Amino acid sequence: MPSALQHAPTHRRPTGRTTLLSLAAATTLAASGIAVLAGNAGAADGNLLANGGLESGALTPWSCSAGTGSVVNSGAHSGSYALKGAVGASDTAQCGQTVSVRPNTAYSLSASVQGQYVYLGATGSGVTDPATWTPGGTGWQQLSTSFTTGPATTSVTVYLHGWYGQGGYLADDITLTGPGGTPTTPPPTSTTPTPTGTPTGTPTGSPTATPTGGPSTPPPSTALPVAPYIDMGAWPTPSMPDLAKAGNLKGYTMGFVTGVGCKASWFNAYDPRTGWAKDQIDALRAAGGDVKVSFGGASGTELAAACTSVDSLFAEYDAVVKAYGLRYVDFDIEGAAIADTAANDRRSAALAKLQQAHPGLKVSFTLPVLPEGLTAEGVAIVKSARDAGVNTDLVNIMAMDYYRGGTDYGNAAVQAAQSLFGQLKALHPAKTDAQLWAMVGVTPMIGENDDHQVYDQADARQLVAFAQQNHLGLLAFWDATRDANACTGGSLSKCTNIPQQPYEFAKLFAQYAG
Repeated sequence: MPSALQHAPTHRRPTGRTTLLSLAAATTLAASGIAVLAGNAGAADGNLLANGGLESGALTPWSCSAGTGSVVNSGAHSGSYALKGAVGASDTAQCGQTVSVRPNTAYSLSASVQGQYVYLGATGSGVTDPATWTPGGTGWQQLSTSFTTGPATTSVTVYLHGWYGQGGYLADDITLTGPGGTPTTPPPTSTTPTPTGTPTGTPTGSPTATPTGGPSTPPPSTALPVAPYIDMGAWPTPSMPDLAKAGNLKGYTMGFVTGVGCKASWFNAYDPRTGWAKDQIDALRAAGGDVKVSFGGASGTELAAACTSVDSLFAEYDAVVKAYGLRYVDFDIEGAAIADTAANDRRSAALAKLQQAHPGLKVSFTLPVLPEGLTAEGVAIVKSARDAGVNTDLVNIMAMDYYRGGTDYGNAAVQAAQSLFGQLKALHPAKTDAQLWAMVGVTPMIGENDDHQVYDQADARQLVAFAQQNHLGLLAFWDATRDANACTGGSLSKCTNIPQQPYEFAKLFAQYAG
């Protein structure tokens, strides 16, 4: 999410997020209870997976995308046979098997793998889907993880896959232990729920076909005057329904969808097409709330920079909107991306097409700001969208990290909002003042900022009062997990480092009703 104008601070991509997809990912996951271990692994007793050691000599009941899987009789980890995935430039050779499981039950998953960037995980757990991987190595390595099923979960799909252009992989001794039933075979799939390392050499292109079909119908209208950012890449994965209940909120801005080549990915880790975290979104909607999904952020590559055509970019945006039935999409453009004119114009054209395909879809831009307003590059992004025919719902400013000693961050946030209002008035002279204020969103970083200046509870009250007076379109903050942790003396990725109660900022912002 939002970063300083001067740089992209690392705290906004917590260790569980920044290194989640780096070559140091294994270390992070090990610290979180998911291990990447070297050594041997044999098939465990009570294995719920059929043919987990591939010793039948056949692939069944494993199912692999586009015929990319096979069984080989040389180089196995144990026994005579192993699974081989033929990874290509546009297919990760995902192989899966669906098994029956019990609700509210603990399971352990492991496999021996060989190859670059080999992944092991499970989908459909009903809580937090487990995933782990190895960043490289030439020998056999054991991947191991565990999970607990949700209250309504009766089956999960265990999968393995490699990574684009990184060569084939071998897998053997794949085990899932815990109470369960008989394995069944899932239909072949080419989608990939991947915690990825964005490995060197990952191809930058992807299929550019535009999805067919008429305009989709969005879910019933739900206003979101308050939608704090939540870093969904933090570890463990935050629970939006739990945070919303504790903080008196109805929704969040989920960060971030980035690009692995021209392919949408949750912070380079999960394929949105699989509906990752949709159970959380459904729970919020059932309680009368909703979400915004934010593309971009301080880390990773925004899709507009990765996709080289309007159609291919539209296809990725469209896939995410369809996967979650979105009414709101946000584009957090910062760092070098803000000055990429070609990418910004490409995004504008794709968004105009996206709104045509999804009538009523609300588009917002989250941009760096100074108390004096948006930078020239930020103004250019808003103008590009206007000229392309995008109906911009609001412009959300990152009121944070000014790197000006002695700045009152409460006053600065209000001044920045007033400056943005003036800039929007120049861009949209036909709009009324009320319409322009409704296009203004403000997102401070609560507590200590990267420049060690502080945005405290009094500043939050000041902003809420200002929003109530002018009827702003959005109040948000970075980020919900830091507010929930309410800790001091720790990393800015986790702590606000000021005295506060858990969820105190959420409850303050929740007083704003639009």
